Amino acid sequence: STANASEDDVPNRYSRTERTTYSRYNRDANSSGSSIPYNALEKRIEELERELAKERQENARLIKMTQDKEELIGKLKEEIDLLNR
Repeated sequence: STANASEDDVPNRYSRTERTTYSRYNRDANSSGSSIPYNALEKRIEELERELAKERQENARLIKMTQDKEELIGKLKEEIDLLNR
C-alpha cells in the first residue's frame, strides 16, 4: 500500500511540470508564428498524459508483483533451511 500511496502523488507532480513546460512552449511557439494549432497541441498533451498515467499504473503493478515474488522467495528459502535441518 505504500507503493500505491506514492504512485498517487507522482501524477500530480508531473502534470504540474508538464503544464508549466507546455505553457512556456506555447508562448514561444505563438511568438515565432508556429503553424501547429493550439488545440492540436493541447489534445496531444492530454493523450500523452493519459498514456503516462497508464504506464505509471503498469509500473506500480509490476513493482508490487516483484515485491510479492521476493517475499515468496524469502519464505521458501526459510522453509528449505528448516527442511534441511
